[in-house]
This record gives sequence, structure tokens and C-alpha cells, in this order.
Amino acid sequence: MAGSAAVLQDSSLLSRFDRALVPIERFCAYLSGFAVFSLMFLAVYFVASRKLGFPTKGYVDIIELLMPLIAIMGVSYVQREGAHIRMDMLVGALRGRALWFFELISVLLILVLAIGLAYGAWEHFARSFDCSRPLCSRDSTTDIYLPVWPAKLVVPVALFVLIARLILQIWGYARALVLGLETPAAVPLQMSVAEQARLEASSVEGAD
Repeated sequence: MAGSAAVLQDSSLLSRFDRALVPIERFCAYLSGFAVFSLMFLAVYFVASRKLGFPTKGYVDIIELLMPLIAIMGVSYVQREGAHIRMDMLVGALRGRALWFFELISVLLILVLAIGLAYGAWEHFARSFDCSRPLCSRDSTTDIYLPVWPAKLVVPVALFVLIARLILQIWGYARALVLGLETPAAVPLQMSVAEQARLEASSVEGAD
């Protein structure tokens, strides 16, 4: 599984693009967290309204619309941080150009998959969105008839951000492979437990 990772920065054009994309990824991750947070309050509200004798409809509909936010909106931020689940038995034994080659091939395969998913997700959204109809929607939820296209739009948007991140990582790994860099910028560098401990210790050094 993935351990902790560090993403280094420098003065290169690649690193500037990386820093420019980070606020977008963080915003998407915050949206995902806000959706989870909202779902807890909604659960309390709907249960309380049922217990107090004025049951409210639409809980399942709202969950259906929030689920894409929860499931996929933070995927690019997690990719940047190198926090997706992965098997490190082989990768952890690689160093230098061999490691960058392996990572480059892995990210290229992810990019191909992400492009295919983004295309299909956009087509799925396009079939649902139609401004000639009420609320611009060709379909709706089954209980309180909320339009479904906003939830369907979340998926291609999240995947487009992920594709941008993957392109930057391909650039970073290819640059490291060609130049033989030991610590390239804009890609997650996996840290050992000892390295992670040293980093955490340095971050609190001098604190009361």
C-alpha cells in the first residue's frame, strides 16, 4: 500500500504548472469533504423529522446526487499526493531511472483509462442535459424529481482535472528519466517511515 509521499517544488515550468493546479485540486477535495459533512447533517435532519412526526421526502435522492462528489471529486488531489492504494513490494525496490520508467508506464496507463472514462462520462452527462426541457434535464430522481445532470457533470469535471494532473506527472517522470534526476519536482516521492518521522519532527521542531 502507499505510504506517505512528498512533492518537491523548484523554479521549473513544470513546477509552476503543478503549483497552479494545486488550488483547483484542493477546491475539489474540499467540495468532496463538504458533501460528506453535509450528508451527516442531512441524516440527522431526516431521522429527526421522522421521529417528530413530519417525515421529509428526498433523502435517497440527495444521497444519489451527492455520491459523485464524495466518490470522485478528490481523486486528482490524492493522485498528486501519491496517496492512492498501491503495491510497493516491487516499486519500493526500484531506484533511479528504473523507478521513473515504471512510474511513467503506470501513469500513462492511468491516463488512457481516465481519458476513456472522461469521454464516457461526458456522453452520459450530454444525454441528460437538455435546456429545451424544464430544469434543463431529461431525467430526474424518483422521489422529489431533482435534475440529475449536475451530479453527472461532476464525474467528467473531476476526470478532466485528474487528466491534467496525470499529464504533469508524465512530464515529471519523463524529465526525471531523461535527465537521471534523483528527486524530480511535481511527482510524489515515496518516503520511508524513518524519512516521514524526520519530516514530522522537523515540522514541530522548536514548538512549545
